[in-house]
Amino acid sequence: MFPMVTGFMSYGQQTIRATRYIGQSFITTLSHTNRLPITIHYPYEKSITPERFRGRIHFEFDKCIACEVCVRVCPIDLPLVDWRFEKDIKKKQLLNYSIDFGVCIFCGNCVEYCPTSCLSMTEEYELSTYDRHELNYNQIALSRLPISIMGDYTIQTIRNSTQSKIDEDKSSNSRTITDY
Repeated sequence: MFPMVTGFMSYGQQTIRATRYIGQSFITTLSHTNRLPITIHYPYEKSITPERFRGRIHFEFDKCIACEVCVRVCPIDLPLVDWRFEKDIKKKQLLNYSIDFGVCIFCGNCVEYCPTSCLSMTEEYELSTYDRHELNYNQIALSRLPISIMGDYTIQTIRNSTQSKIDEDKSSNSRTITDY
């Protein structure tokens, strides 16, 4: 008799537990209906990159002193620096500088440790090509500045919806000293 009663009790507990789980998932589903859509129609809409975004590397040939610090701090020894020693001025003369973005991990060490600040990170992240050899950029390709998406009128820029809500809350809650 007791096994039958305990069987009914466990069946009732399992039913209550299943109902609770279904109710929780239904509440979660309903809570998502008030949120804004997060889909971005990529070629026509682009999100604004953060301030310290690590995109393609920009190189300024005139500032480089061929010290090769960027090569030493790179985890994969990626930048290729060709130079020759000029005896008359007793300095290194930079001949060629190239980076293969097919191998680059965009860690930013080369930019951080460069003593002359000839390297900088840009906001350009669209580096896809059909041929991986096109990702090997020499000093001429590295010196080109990317086109800003802010100036392109055909592309609508999308900010992060949570960040825009925070900015709106800050502006509405901000008080000056004269308000006290």
